[in-house]
Amino acid sequence: MTALDPVLKDLWHPVLLAADLTDSPVAAEVLGLKVVLYRSSQSVHALKDLCIHRGVPLSLGRVRGDEIVCAYHGWSYSGCGACTRIPSLPAGTAIPTKARAIAYACRERYGIIWVCVGAPLTEEPEIGLRGPDPAFRQVYMGPYELAAAAPRVIENFLDVSHLMYVHEGMLGDSEYSEINDYRVHEVDGTLRTDVIEVYQPDPDGRGIGVVSLYTYEVYHPVSVSLSKGTAGTEHIFYLYLLVLPKNEASSVAFMLMERNYALDEPDERFVAFQDVLLEQDRLIVESQKPELLPLDLQAELHLKCDRLSIAYRRMLQEAGVTFGTA
Repeated sequence: MTALDPVLKDLWHPVLLAADLTDSPVAAEVLGLKVVLYRSSQSVHALKDLCIHRGVPLSLGRVRGDEIVCAYHGWSYSGCGACTRIPSLPAGTAIPTKARAIAYACRERYGIIWVCVGAPLTEEPEIGLRGPDPAFRQVYMGPYELAAAAPRVIENFLDVSHLMYVHEGMLGDSEYSEINDYRVHEVDGTLRTDVIEVYQPDPDGRGIGVVSLYTYEVYHPVSVSLSKGTAGTEHIFYLYLLVLPKNEASSVAFMLMERNYALDEPDERFVAFQDVLLEQDRLIVESQKPELLPLDLQAELHLKCDRLSIAYRRMLQEAGVTFGTA
């Protein structure tokens, strides 16, 4: 078995919207590991999706009380992975100590189920550097399944100069492609850009052209955010991209949008707009070669407008991230 990424294994990863974990187990994949999620009366739990007895996925089973029951022979496991019942054993027989499942750290926070398959570096998962602002209108978008490595998905989000072509008529206009000479600042292991000005014919699905003022932040190898103000107004829009690295060939993108304007507009309009943008991005990130993000800066040609992409690649390399990179 391939060793887990030394950095990503100890971080929290979004796996499922909390509303989608009800009374049945749900199968998932994190860093190439098969995981089963289930909800008990007390909490949410993540186990390796495998019964030690005959190798059947526990996700095929059911939840009974606070335990998950294997579909094959009825073995029951608690949230900590201990086998609590083997129906075929005679009454009074001790359960073998080897009869247990591997348990992973699991949390429910911000309406998402998070899993860490290593030793969590923080007690709780976080979104952004400040966390979502309850004073803003919030809406979740996705999750979106992508046949692309997580670092590729992240770098595409950070690439401002693609807006005028991949999203022309919406987030950009090819007649206004020049990018101002911004800088990237590194503070305590995070990245933040200067303001980047972009003319956008339709920045959020309402069809109102504006000059948007972008600031990007990278606070996690596969979770990033942007803030977007509108020149001449107090309007501000935050978009958090949280990417689950399922395996090196596929990812799941969760998005949380916050805004302090258009509060009477239906959320569905913003979600539908993001759905269109995601499909435009999908064509790109699922076609890029090599599939894994090259960290060698000599492997591709870079321009001044790529400063954030360059900083992101350096950040991954210096941190020692290997999953989804080349």
